[in-house]
Amino acid sequence: MSCGMMETVFGTLGKATVLGIPPEFQEFTQHSGTATWKRSMGNPLNKEILFTYYNGNYTNFKPGQNRFHPSNFSLEILSTQRQDQQLYEYSVTMESKERNWHIQLEVYEPVSDPSIHILGWTLANDNCTVTLNCTAARGDSVSYSWTSASALCTHNGSLLQLSYNLTNSILPCTCVASNPVSHLTVVFYPSVCSAEHWATGGSRTGMLLLVVLLPIVILTMFAGVFVTAHVAANMRKSRENSSLAEDSTVHTIYSQVQRVEKQKSPSSPVGTDHPTCTTIYAAATGTSLVPHSPQSPDPEPMTVYASVTLPIS
Repeated sequence: MSCGMMETVFGTLGKATVLGIPPEFQEFTQHSGTATWKRSMGNPLNKEILFTYYNGNYTNFKPGQNRFHPSNFSLEILSTQRQDQQLYEYSVTMESKERNWHIQLEVYEPVSDPSIHILGWTLANDNCTVTLNCTAARGDSVSYSWTSASALCTHNGSLLQLSYNLTNSILPCTCVASNPVSHLTVVFYPSVCSAEHWATGGSRTGMLLLVVLLPIVILTMFAGVFVTAHVAANMRKSRENSSLAEDSTVHTIYSQVQRVEKQKSPSSPVGTDHPTCTTIYAAATGTSLVPHSPQSPDPEPMTVYASVTLPIS
């Protein structure tokens, strides 16, 4: 004869889950000395054996995934995954009887931090009406509720339409996002229609204008600096070319060499006197660093005179 009972256990995705049995099944196991942990493979008729226990000895068929606790005969799933969401069975054999304990495991991803979004608001005759939406980015089977000491914030569901008078103070509203394995909260302060909100909106408008206008001003300044630098560079280049052109002028140097006469010898014939001075000229040209353009005219020469005195032998 076989009889069985069932319970549901919630497991958290990625964390350990312990499947326990009631105290009476623990007593049955201690008296009989024979027990087995199984789980169905999608079909109740197909079952996978996980552990066998017999007179204090046990065999683990999934050592890397499961752990058996002989103290209370419980089964621990080390890292719960979605494929572990199955029907588990603990069987105890007592002579001609078999007692079964069934556990349905449900696996859930925990809820992430919720956030509150303002979908819209209106202000009329000092009455503010706000539509709020509370959401969590992650989590399985998430449910939402609103709680507060004020009845205005009491609601089930993610959407809340809140209406209140600005002259009356209202307590913060708390949104609770939960599922069978976790729950998190976020608080909303009803000041969307207050003067502080308008001031914040004005400051946001000013910031928006600043963000739009500031790049335009910076680009204009950079353009002005670039144009000024370009003009200055062209003027400097023109002056350098003019200076180099002046340095390339050809100079003619005239040198007059005058000999110093010694006392004439009486035997010197007439007409044999050497000239007392000699003119030497040479052309001097400055070094040009920039080649002349074929259309540019030749520079005019410059004459330099120098006088040199030499002794006459």
